[in-house]
Amino acid sequence: MDNAHTDVSLAAGGEDVALPWRLRASWRRSETYGLTPEEMRPVFTGSVDTGSLLYECGHEVLKGLRATLANEPVSMMITDHEGLVLCRLSDDASIDRSLDRVHLAPGFYFAESNAGTNGLGLALADRAPSLVRAEEHFCAGLRGYTCAAAPVLDPVTGQVAGTVNLTTWSDSSSQLLLALAQATAGSTTALMLARGSGRRVRPLPRGEVFRVYADGTEGYDDAERPLSAAWRQCVGTARTALAEGRVVAAVGEPGAGRTALVSAARRPAAPRERVLAARPPAPDDIRAWLSLWTPELAKDDTCVIVSRVDTLPAWAAAELAGLFARVRRTGEDARPRMQPFALTASDYSAIPPELTPLVDTVVEVPPLRDRPEDVMPLARHFARRHRGHEVTFTPGAVRALTSYEWPENVRRLRRVVRAAASRADLVDARHLPAEVFTGAGRRLSRLQELERDEIVRCLTEPGTTMAEVAERLGTSRATLYRKTARYGIDVPGRGVHRA
Repeated sequence: MDNAHTDVSLAAGGEDVALPWRLRASWRRSETYGLTPEEMRPVFTGSVDTGSLLYECGHEVLKGLRATLANEPVSMMITDHEGLVLCRLSDDASIDRSLDRVHLAPGFYFAESNAGTNGLGLALADRAPSLVRAEEHFCAGLRGYTCAAAPVLDPVTGQVAGTVNLTTWSDSSSQLLLALAQATAGSTTALMLARGSGRRVRPLPRGEVFRVYADGTEGYDDAERPLSAAWRQCVGTARTALAEGRVVAAVGEPGAGRTALVSAARRPAAPRERVLAARPPAPDDIRAWLSLWTPELAKDDTCVIVSRVDTLPAWAAAELAGLFARVRRTGEDARPRMQPFALTASDYSAIPPELTPLVDTVVEVPPLRDRPEDVMPLARHFARRHRGHEVTFTPGAVRALTSYEWPENVRRLRRVVRAAASRADLVDARHLPAEVFTGAGRRLSRLQELERDEIVRCLTEPGTTMAEVAERLGTSRATLYRKTARYGIDVPGRGVHRA
């Protein structure tokens, strides 16, 4: 994605420079960091992590690209998610010497906050491919270069792991430079996937805007079936803050119920209020997503919960901050009244700096593993909604569900329960997937997953002994115990514990 859209002009060293809108926003951010066109502040670290999967795969991909671009004046780099340059490859000694003078070298942080508007910094800030040419750089020392960068996505989490950055002289830039950076970033992600045990690539997020319903048929009614004290305390804190017109940021792990908590907190104070949840899409679709729901901010009796604001591009966070500031209504005493929006993020420190001044109250939502008493009420609710009637869980299933650590939190619980409830009205341990009996350990290959699943399937058959399971699997009991320990398998009542 190039820096398209309307051009504007900003002064650079006394001269007007025409800038696309994304670059203009980046220049404004550079100024807020206290940088000037004459000053950069690259930070040097004593070492880089050369043992990471990103470094290993990125370095290998760049070596292949280097062979393709032999004798071309292009310097190729991999950075981490904070803009730390991990490696740099080039066959042109002159451009490398020049980049050393501006500290665009391994061991230096080159994010926007360090070096102003530049290709890799903009790619990280906006989570999108970026091209910064010559005079478009904020700092004068970089205006002799053109930089193209593209984010490298972690194939499992979908988060930005780092960037691929290609830098050349400003007078020899190619229109293909950005496409080459994108292709290299994609190849790095693909290689990380292959080296990381062959798991499926996490799909790009789809933008969503949906209504959160308060009745018990559409959502969990925690007033009728109270959840844990920890959950109720968080809801109470958010409820008090929202009633006083404060902006709440619900923070915690994805899937812990951040949006649900804000919705539950709003219901008693405004039972007729329409609650909308807006989840960001991939960066290329952000503008269309914003146009879909931001008009709702000005409507009466509407509360908008903007989820995962920590995944927003920097320009979108700045645009939202302006919109939110305009819709904050105040009473005669100049204090905010009915606040029409709330935010969610993984952590307060991850909220974009453009949005943090708006946050009045932070509520930390505990993960599901820290409130095991909530597991079965939620499980019964998800099963009932999936099947249309009550579903019973045996004591063995209850023990397995409540002892599991629930990575992905409620999201995974919902998926597991729906799959089990699809198999039976009386859910037993054997109806649960193998992952529920497995501790969080190293990633498994597909063959290892198949072996683990078969061991769990046999262990959860009612009435079977360890000797019988070993016989069915064609192995010895000693080998069976070793493999259950290796895979961290824990089936309640078997005496087999997670490693």
